[in-house]
Formats: sequence, C-alpha cells, structure tokens
Amino acid sequence: MSKNDLQQELQKLIDLGTAVIKIETAAVAELADRIDKNFARACMQILACKGRTVVIGMGKSGHIGNKIAATLASTGTPAFFVHPGEASHGDLGMITKDDVVIALSNSGETDEVIALLPVIKRLNVPLIALTGKPDSTLAKAATVNINVSVTQEACPLGLAPTSSTTAALAMGDALAIALLEARGFSADDFALAHPGGMLGRRLLLHVNDIMHTGADIPKVGESTLLKDTLLEMTQKGLGTTAVVDSGDHVIGIFTDGDVRRTLDNGIDIHKTRIGDLISRRFKSISKDELAVTALARMEEFKINALLVTDDQNKLIGILNMHDLLRARVV
Repeated sequence: MSKNDLQQELQKLIDLGTAVIKIETAAVAELADRIDKNFARACMQILACKGRTVVIGMGKSGHIGNKIAATLASTGTPAFFVHPGEASHGDLGMITKDDVVIALSNSGETDEVIALLPVIKRLNVPLIALTGKPDSTLAKAATVNINVSVTQEACPLGLAPTSSTTAALAMGDALAIALLEARGFSADDFALAHPGGMLGRRLLLHVNDIMHTGADIPKVGESTLLKDTLLEMTQKGLGTTAVVDSGDHVIGIFTDGDVRRTLDNGIDIHKTRIGDLISRRFKSISKDELAVTALARMEEFKINALLVTDDQNKLIGILNMHDLLRARVV
C-alpha cells in the first residue's frame, strides 16, 4: 500500500467514526423533547414503588437494561435486571406485587418480552416501557411508554443497534438522575453505596480515620530547645511538630522547611528556644472533616501537614500528605 493509499484509508476510517458520533449525538439531542408528562409519570410510578424496580430487556436492549438497573441501584432506587428468557423459566418469581417493571425493546415486539406481559398484568404492577415504536404491543400494554425512537441507526446497514441503544441508555440515565434529585439523594448516600471504590473513600473517609494521635503526635512546648525539637521531629517522622502550651493548645508549628531556613541562618540549636523561631500562623482542621477536604486545604496552601484541633484549639492529632496517599485519597 502506497503512502497516499494509506492516508486515504486512514481518512476513510476517521470519517466513518465521525459520522457515527454525529448520528448518535443527534439521536440523544432529539430525546430532550421526550422529557414530557410521560417521563414525569414514569418517575412518579418509581417513586411510589414500595418494592424494587425490575428492568428487563433482550439482546442489546438487555445490556442497556442491565446498566440502567445498576445506575438506578447506585443512585438511591433499589433495582435489578432480569433476563426475559430466564424469567419464563422461574426468574419471574423475583418480581413481587410491590415492584415496578421497566421493559426495553426498540421494536416493542420482542417475543421474550411480550411473552411476559400477561404475567406482569396479572401481578398488577406498573409497567414502564422504553420503546422506539409508540404503536407497538409493548407500548400499548405499558402503564407509561417513553418514546426513545431514533431517526436512523449509526450502522450503515441500518441493522446493528447503535443510535437506538444509545438513546435508551441516555433516557435511563435521565430517569435515574431525576429520581436521585427527587429523593434528595446525597453525596454521602452515594458513598455508602460505593464503599470499596475510590469515590467511596473520598466521600466516607474522615480525618479522624487516618490522623496520628496520642504518643504519635510530634509536639513540644515553646520553651523546648531547638536541638530537642529536632529530636522530636526525627523520632515521630512526620516532617513537622506542633508547638503547644501546658494545656496542649496550639501556639504554632515548626516544619522541615523551617529547619533548613534556621540552620542556614547559623542559629545555635543548643541555646535557641523553639518559641523564638516558630510560625504562629498555622493551618488546622477538625477531626470530623472529610479527608478529601484536608487534601484540598494542603493543596491550596501548598503545605504537607495539617494540625488537627478541637473547637478550643487543643491539639488532638496531625495529618500529613503521606497519610492521604496511604489511604488512597490522592
């Protein structure tokens, strides 16, 4: 293949990929006009549900349905996915009279989904349909039908579900986030549903969980000699020490950077008191703050450690950047 032929082939692939994105972008944009009373009614049905939201779909719609169920579950709406093929062989028993069903089918005529309609009707549970055909069997049987039709699939053959699955996924996200807002679902609630991930750690981990306390806190009195202060810093290994009064109230802080500047000035470490050298302007944080807040404060002030104090300015802990790294907050 010549260089010119290669360039043409590369450009052809770029053009094909760009066309797909443009077609699917247009399909999603068209959904804005479908956020109507039917959408609101669907949300109301789910909000009124005393049980769970059961999502069903076959083939590619099933994959989208599985993701929608996962998004709902992680944003405050208890939900799970049931494969319609398996549902006919026992899994339909997972649906109770207190549940609501969301069924996905672009054609609205998917055999495995249509076969479940008599049972869903007998259970008398609300049925929310996401279809591309408002006049289809599924749409007509639904308590509420949300129109997710698309002008064209991104597949040049018009066969592979592309724009239609993207539209269904976007509508599912719209439902999940509308419900999240309606329920007053908070960042803390989200973190409780994701305790094992990075997001969970950032939203659940507090300063109190990772700070150094008790004998591990580097601290000295303001009359302590510089040589003894350096020893305290070395033993505790946090690159800083708090300077406190007799009641453990913080007076100031002394850091590794202060050590270098002090030694550069030729100060006698055997005769100089730390109280004569410290910065009395220090940054502190409450033990109840999120660890991610501590990180933001360190980044804002370009420091590597924070003293943890109570509301009386009494020293109760210390936290440094390495603690945040170990806790994987960073």
